Amino acid sequence: MFRVSQYLRELIEPTPLKPVRKPAAPVVIWNLLRRCNLACKHCYTTSADIDFPGELTTEEIFSVMEDLRAFKVPVLILSGGEPLLHPDIFKISQRAKDMGFYLALSSNGTRITAHTIEQIAAMNYHYVGVSLDGMPATHDRFRRMQGSFDEALRGIQLCLDKGIKVGIRFTLTQDNYADFPALLQLMDDYAIDKFYLSHLNYGGRGNKNRKDDALQEMTRAAMSLLFDTAHDWLKAGKEREFVTGNNDADAVYFLHWVALHYPDQLAIMKAKLEQWGGNASGVNVANIDNLGNVHPDTFWWHYSLGNVRQRPFSEIWTDLSDPLMAGLKQQPRPLEGRCGRCYYQTICNGNTRVRAMQTTGNYWAEDPGCYLTELEIAAPEAASDT
Repeated sequence: MFRVSQYLRELIEPTPLKPVRKPAAPVVIWNLLRRCNLACKHCYTTSADIDFPGELTTEEIFSVMEDLRAFKVPVLILSGGEPLLHPDIFKISQRAKDMGFYLALSSNGTRITAHTIEQIAAMNYHYVGVSLDGMPATHDRFRRMQGSFDEALRGIQLCLDKGIKVGIRFTLTQDNYADFPALLQLMDDYAIDKFYLSHLNYGGRGNKNRKDDALQEMTRAAMSLLFDTAHDWLKAGKEREFVTGNNDADAVYFLHWVALHYPDQLAIMKAKLEQWGGNASGVNVANIDNLGNVHPDTFWWHYSLGNVRQRPFSEIWTDLSDPLMAGLKQQPRPLEGRCGRCYYQTICNGNTRVRAMQTTGNYWAEDPGCYLTELEIAAPEAASDT
């Protein structure tokens, strides 16, 4: 995840370079169940409104949580399916809070209602993310349910009314690119705390619908608008948070934005982005699915590293006998093609490997989701010579 606002604040109010603090264990995104009342076009879990057999029981979830805490996992993001459909979601959430996890909820928003908001507020989640795929017509088409936009927006408003930090999660594609400016305006109108722009990743239905991935010029225009908007709002005193995910080339594109707007801070910003280090799949980000399978991130459901019913998560995560995990943890990664020759590997770290695998069968091939030009991935001296 690229924390755009954090680095913009560093430009507006510069601070010196600080020592790197590496997390002791990964953030864990946990798909508690696959049941969902929607059937979204780009769903990486291919969820549906049915019960899926073999899911972890609540007691098994508690047992895994004990191992995660002992392993020093700092953050749990509870997801689905729709996590609010889990019959024990609040029991699980309370246990996680009692154990000291930073706890977030990832919802489609339609189950944040007048009947559930009191329990949600009582859980005191650190953050609630709600998916919006565009304005009403676009969102309802993506979510395949008429009225789902209004229900999701109502859920966001209920969270705001209770003082819960809430954000929009938006996956950019060709089909909703035109709605992006309006969503930014909606964020401003409702004073929503956070905006997370996710690039389409090729998992689940997202892989089947990858032909709808945003074209490179669309992506570039969207990112420029996001950087400009986030910057202008911060300068105006609007403390909103912007982050992006699933395309670590965003940080390199941002560095080129810095070269235009803050050229005197280019060198130190490059150093700060290198400290961040780009793609963290298999290193600082992990996923546990509804059956207990562990994955390098949420888009690797076709590739299991092991199951928490057979081995503790802590053992699975540190086992480098798996070739994918060994490569993901390697520095530098064994990248090929454009990614292999990119000058900014130390910032991007090879971007999202699952797109390369889904399109070529090779984990280490160039990422087809990279929207940077050849000049933009070249060393500065090489780019200036052309």
